[in-house]
Amino acid sequence: MRIALHTRVRGDRIEEYEAAHREVPTELTDAIRAAGVTSWTIWRSGSELFHLLECEDYARLLARLEGLPVNIAWQARMADLLDVVHDYSADGAAAGLPVVWEL
Repeated sequence: MRIALHTRVRGDRIEEYEAAHREVPTELTDAIRAAGVTSWTIWRSGSELFHLLECEDYARLLARLEGLPVNIAWQARMADLLDVVHDYSADGAAAGLPVVWEL
């Protein structure tokens, strides 16, 4: 399944956000892949962030990562940098952007 998400980085923290993503912990990327993600790309327009991920089951992905210590630490780090954060709770499974058009 493909999921599109929207988050927002704080305007004064863009450089820190991008630097953090150059150093995503291998333990976290391994856990994301193990949870069924085959691809995750983030684009930035100003402070707006758009994520596109492909995974087996988004709700299951969130459930597997929510309590994982490396993800909890990463999300705490991101919370300092973001105005709109990624929701890893069960409610977050409905946070995907609706499809308006496809070719």
